[in-house]
Amino acid sequence: MSRKVRVLVLRTAGTNCNVETAFAFEHSGASVDQVHLERLFAGDVKMADYHILALPGGFSYGDDIASGRIFANELRLRLGQDIARFIRDRKLVIGICNGFQILVKAGILPGPFTPGTGVSQTVTLTNNDSGKFEDRWTHLKVEGKSVWTQGLKDLIYIPVAHGEGKFIPASDRVMKALQAQGQVVFRYVRADGTRGGYPENPNGAVDDVAGITDVTGRVLGLMPHPERHFLLTQHPFWTRLKAEGGRDRGVLGDGAKIFENGVNYVKENLL
Repeated sequence: MSRKVRVLVLRTAGTNCNVETAFAFEHSGASVDQVHLERLFAGDVKMADYHILALPGGFSYGDDIASGRIFANELRLRLGQDIARFIRDRKLVIGICNGFQILVKAGILPGPFTPGTGVSQTVTLTNNDSGKFEDRWTHLKVEGKSVWTQGLKDLIYIPVAHGEGKFIPASDRVMKALQAQGQVVFRYVRADGTRGGYPENPNGAVDDVAGITDVTGRVLGLMPHPERHFLLTQHPFWTRLKAEGGRDRGVLGDGAKIFENGVNYVKENLL
């Protein structure tokens, strides 16, 4: 096994955030391959050769049927055993926006994922309450415990861009279990960290949920785009942030630590 952290950024027709996601991992010290889903089906590329699987944002298969549904079915039915083995081997998975939709609709999140059976979906992501595509910056409160969130500030600023981002659990019991097990890791909040309605919660997500993990904390799904605030200069007010005393955060933005955490986990535990 290579001593380099290897990241598989998986794409298909309609994926459009793969380059930014690859940039974030590469600039965190990883070796990244952007691979079309069909190459895994053909056996040209093996998932087992990688340490991190990243499902980036976009509109896979044009979001026909529902956002992420077709890609989710492809993963579950054709690569389910590979994904289950990947997770058992303590490797990492991240799904951003459309990638999050794929993970929940394949039954990979909130987990546990059991391939070879009918999809066991206990949460979903559906149409925004506003009835429109929401493209805005959001404040997120960081909670729970995850490999991906170690060392993050309590409050981060990350953009969203989606039409179907409303998080809904199948029942109150499911929601309580996610909370009790520390699987809710990001919530939409106001700038002061308090809970609010629209537009702070851009989609009407139940309990303001913006991102969750599986029980291990190694599989992460979130609707906001950390790769779009990887650099400080991507912040809409970055010049003011640098000018204000004590708030110069260097060249990296709030999303960078997420990718750095993934790379560091692999270095410390898998190489």
